[in-house]
Amino acid sequence: SMVSADFCTAAVLISTGAVLGRLNPVQMLLLALLEVTLCSLNEYILLSLMGVSDSGRSLTVHTFGAYFGLMVSRVLYQPHLDKRKREEQQDKGHQADVFAVVGTIYLWIFWPSFTSTTSAHGNAENWAVLNTYFSLVASTVSTFILSPVLSEESTPRMVQIQDATLAGMAVMGMAGEMLVTPFGALIAGFLVGLISPLGFRFFTPVLHSRLKIQDTCGVHNTHGLPGVLGALLGTLLTLLATADTHGYRLELVFPLVAEGSRTIADQALIQLSALPLTLLFATLGGSFTG
Repeated sequence: SMVSADFCTAAVLISTGAVLGRLNPVQMLLLALLEVTLCSLNEYILLSLMGVSDSGRSLTVHTFGAYFGLMVSRVLYQPHLDKRKREEQQDKGHQADVFAVVGTIYLWIFWPSFTSTTSAHGNAENWAVLNTYFSLVASTVSTFILSPVLSEESTPRMVQIQDATLAGMAVMGMAGEMLVTPFGALIAGFLVGLISPLGFRFFTPVLHSRLKIQDTCGVHNTHGLPGVLGALLGTLLTLLATADTHGYRLELVFPLVAEGSRTIADQALIQLSALPLTLLFATLGGSFTG
């Protein structure tokens, strides 16, 4: 469907961020061709065969796209080229901030509807939209608090706010339509908003120096880790789901549980097992593509 194609395009876009500036157009086309195939296969196995609930695609878009791109970047590691690219981009701070302002506005307007696109009709769709907005607000606030502490600048740059927006949406991909509650969405968004500045300050240099992974746009901090945390949060909420708390929404979010063919514990185990399976597909596929 067009919706599935849209989701798959987002995964390719995330992967492109990890290798931006180091691939020519022909290589980009090859990356997209191979990733679309593997992304569709991963989505079919998780959603159709295993019955995983991942309406906002924490796993099949954010996690898969990030680690697929990171593995491609690892195979194509070129230290001298990376150094030259960084030197060329040092004087583009203002231009990057201008684009980040535009990008952030678009994300705030359109991404909640992106998260809720495949939610079941009814209250589940409204929950996904509202929880995404709550997470967006909290992740942005946490970045405003932490970013000036970790950086030499007195105020956070607009690019960092855009990264916090992306992280806040990724963590609500699986859990958005579940019974997070506004308070839970705020807490999850606040915590995941800390990942972006902390990741850029401490973890990205380790990726580059130790693992030889040059993450050009920081997709590991904005999509990879938030996507993994979103999957873990979704697993926890699945384990806590009951007919009393969800009511008729249990059939919308977990249809196999509602019809009695699967227990809540089984569903939670399947939700959790989908994470290593996605990471396996992404790392092997990214290595082969690279």
